[in-house]
Amino acid sequence: MKRMLSALAALALVATLASCAADPLAEQYRDGDNKGYIAGDFRVVEIDPADRTEPVAFTGVDEAGAAVASDDFAGQVLVVNFWYAACGPCRAEAPELNEAFDRTGGDDVAFLGVNTVDSAAAAAAFADTYEVSYPSVIASEDPSVKLAFAEKTPINATPTTLVLDREGRVAARIIGQLPDASVLATLIEDVEAEA
Repeated sequence: MKRMLSALAALALVATLASCAADPLAEQYRDGDNKGYIAGDFRVVEIDPADRTEPVAFTGVDEAGAAVASDDFAGQVLVVNFWYAACGPCRAEAPELNEAFDRTGGDDVAFLGVNTVDSAAAAAAFADTYEVSYPSVIASEDPSVKLAFAEKTPINATPTTLVLDREGRVAARIIGQLPDASVLATLIEDVEAEA
């Protein structure tokens, strides 16, 4: 009986370990890099206007406690960046996002972060440290904002940056760290130029 229980326990352990093999975070842990996030592979996906989904409708609260809603950006091109403070690629891309914001932000283009895990205080500290000029919705306090976007487009990695057209539809998606501000600026300008 003891041997049978030992054999069953060993089989259960093997099954458990095998099921972890498909988990990217488990793979990272086994490899010893302990990043704690799923890195994107930097892909840019542009979506033809005819193939875009319905507009993304969302509400939330930013790090300063102000209400934020999709209606606030009606008629504007909106850049939405999904991030969190402990994410290495999020910290690395912050200067590029700031540069793209400085180059394109204004009456016709708005930027909004979606902090996926941090408190409002941590998001505000990040914004101060990295001189981020635009607000971030705090999704840990109201995860409905993440769901609103996930229903319209895959958010496969953190960071992910979306460009929404003037109707609030996802027009482009950058999966992973933004390597250069010009990539995002070009996407924004292309969406701005749409009739």
